Amino acid sequence: MKRSVLTRYRVMAYVTAVMLLVLCVSMVFKYGFDTGADVTFVVSQVHGLLYIIYLIFAFDLGAKAKWPVGKLLWVLLSGTIPLVAFFVERRITREVEPLVNELNALLAHTERQAEEARTHAGNLAHALKTP
Repeated sequence: MKRSVLTRYRVMAYVTAVMLLVLCVSMVFKYGFDTGADVTFVVSQVHGLLYIIYLIFAFDLGAKAKWPVGKLLWVLLSGTIPLVAFFVERRITREVEPLVNELNALLAHTERQAEEARTHAGNLAHALKTP
């Protein structure tokens, strides 16, 4: 898994959480003080669009990390509960980051081995052609 999968999940988790807080504040103004209906409408539309993007990135991360369905649902729903997305993002990052580092190290090692094998094969081929 590439680090970018985790990074885009983290960015969208923060953006979604902040937009949900902004939406909650605008709803307090709309229903509590009878003002800001237009702002609430715009914020709700933006939050909805960003939440859809968050769902896609969180599902992508969950599929690549092979999470069980319950955990995936918890992560997906955390974007709908104010403040929870901040805590879930932190927990997921602590859990997934070591896996990403280990996998990237393994991929780098495999690439080095493949390069050594290509070099060795080229040397062998050259030795066979040389009298």
